[in-house]
Amino acid sequence: MTYVIGVDTGGTFTDGFLASTDGVLVSAKAHSTPPDFSRGFINVLGELAHTVGSSVEDLLSKTDYIVHGTTSTLNAVVTGDVARVGFLTTRGHADSIRIMNLEGRYAGLDPSAVQNISRTNKPAPLVPHRDVIEIDERIDHKGAVIVPLDEQGVRAAVRKLRDDGVRAIAVSLLWAFRNPVHERRIRELIQEEAPELYVALSHETSPRIREYTRSATTIINTQIGPVLKGYLTPLEEELRAKKFEGSLLVMQGSGGCVQAADAPKHAVSTLGSVLTGGVIGCLRLAERLGHKNIISTDMGGTTFLVGLVRDGKPSTTTTTVLHQHQINTAMVDVRTIGAGGGAIAWIDGGGNLRVGPRSAGARPGPVCYGEGGQEPTVTDADLVLGIINGDNFLGGRKKLSKELAAEAIRTRIAEPLGLTVEQGAAAIYAIQNAQTADLVRSVVVNGGHDPRDFVLYSFGGAGPVHAVNYSADLGVSEVVVPLGSTAAVFSAYGLASSDIVLTAEMSDPGNFPIEPATLNGNFGKLEAELAERLVQQNLRFANVIYEREAELRYTMQMAEVTTPVPGGPLGEAEIAGIGASFEQLYERIYGKGAGFSDAGLQIITYRVRAIGILPIRADLAAHESATADPIPSSMRKVFLDTRKGWQDTKIYDYRNLGAGSNLTGPAVVETPTTTVALPEGFAGVVDAYGNLAIRVAEPG
Repeated sequence: MTYVIGVDTGGTFTDGFLASTDGVLVSAKAHSTPPDFSRGFINVLGELAHTVGSSVEDLLSKTDYIVHGTTSTLNAVVTGDVARVGFLTTRGHADSIRIMNLEGRYAGLDPSAVQNISRTNKPAPLVPHRDVIEIDERIDHKGAVIVPLDEQGVRAAVRKLRDDGVRAIAVSLLWAFRNPVHERRIRELIQEEAPELYVALSHETSPRIREYTRSATTIINTQIGPVLKGYLTPLEEELRAKKFEGSLLVMQGSGGCVQAADAPKHAVSTLGSVLTGGVIGCLRLAERLGHKNIISTDMGGTTFLVGLVRDGKPSTTTTTVLHQHQINTAMVDVRTIGAGGGAIAWIDGGGNLRVGPRSAGARPGPVCYGEGGQEPTVTDADLVLGIINGDNFLGGRKKLSKELAAEAIRTRIAEPLGLTVEQGAAAIYAIQNAQTADLVRSVVVNGGHDPRDFVLYSFGGAGPVHAVNYSADLGVSEVVVPLGSTAAVFSAYGLASSDIVLTAEMSDPGNFPIEPATLNGNFGKLEAELAERLVQQNLRFANVIYEREAELRYTMQMAEVTTPVPGGPLGEAEIAGIGASFEQLYERIYGKGAGFSDAGLQIITYRVRAIGILPIRADLAAHESATADPIPSSMRKVFLDTRKGWQDTKIYDYRNLGAGSNLTGPAVVETPTTTVALPEGFAGVVDAYGNLAIRVAEPG
């Protein structure tokens, strides 16, 4: 018997999911352990081992690979706890990271903030001026060397940065993506002068046109590379000491994983690591359920995340914004707000009740945990409203105090607003549902999609508590709550069922239609690069798939549209088809008649993804059938709807439900790791894999 394990580290909980080659599926949760999140990782392995009746050492000795979704790099960027970096760039271009292509004042801000221009400002430069050194060299836009590299100047710069205390050096030279000879030589010189320093080169990290974003991406990669290595190296050493001989893999923002040893070189690709596991889980479950269009919603203890799957593929982006800095990295497009179960309720200076974005996190956690928390949270409100059973939290392993939660809501929220405790809790509940619904709506509707074409998947420890409420006014056809072995650890399930995904890209601007030899040559070069990296993963693959795409635009425009490209040798007919696909996509995004073919087309960037299909897949097992009309385990008063208030509510123990069990609201389904709230007017049925599918109940 061989195992595969997924470990997803969140701000509040660390989730684990285990699958074996003979069909065993096990899930577990442990508290996250900031600042050393590796403790939570090891603890959840202990929980998994205990569940299967094994020691951690015995479990790990039989594990083929562990896929880890980590917050280490994203946390480092958010908190500023990154390596001090020196930056080498072409003479005359030191200020490009301060000028920020003129977009730094508004990048990543919502429209209302952008319109209030007097209150906007640029962020601090990624590297302080004292750590930026210009190098004499110049390569032109065709890749020709115009000014040779000043090697003595490079050596002096490296020695100065090293002596000043930098831990890493980022190198981004003008037009290096067309000819990297100078960047490669600089790395050799750094290794001679200061071999202990981490080094990243722009033509390897982000070989795309546009100087500022390429430099910013390279710098951020350099800042977090040592952080990621400092986290993964001791973690892997501890796993080896516990008899683990398999592969430790790290999830990337692109939706696929990579060997832990390879991850620090491409650290920027892991920024979305902890955000994407749930979307991949949705893809795997959708393959079973036959859904093509999915809204993925994940509410844990700290955040609420929304992503889309359309036509069986996740929505992705090739750029993202961090602290108003535009960076180039392929990521599953996931939107997030600070609205998890641990989101803190508070009253602002104007006397308005707010929920989030601050979170109680894993320590001290919600007030009801009894671990020192003083500020009421969404979880406290859910407990006071009777939705959560304080005696059955985490399967009864943790008791929650309704009295502490009620007292915090009374003193911090209810009395200042002239409300009863129940009214205060109901207000927190309503605001949480409204702001999560707003995020779902903005992702779906503002993205040009009709929610009625989608099924909404809700997971995470707090998600099923609120799912029906935040999806009710969207008009989605169905809400699916993944239960069974994946309940509340769905992202970890997604990690355990993921594959190796590597991306290679290069900018080579040219007028379209491009010569077939150029097109085939560029894609061939990228595929050869990826084939070599796949070999370096030291893994056995069931299959390898290559996916191509290119970024095209109308001549003189500045924004490109990512367009799929067929595999194999491409001739004039296939190239014409690429152009036609671009124009169709352009009109889908910008509206009918928005295109202008007479302007001509340009191809800017080529991109290839290599997907190495791993041989062990965490597959869902069929759920046992049960009576169609199950008997509730109990009844209690629960507040599920602000319009109806307290209602006598049927309480179901999920362990007594089977495939075909029908439920009607008001009802609550309790599982060891989450709670599903089913208000009046909604009906649910347990499907063949143990998931609860919820729809608006038929009248009468």
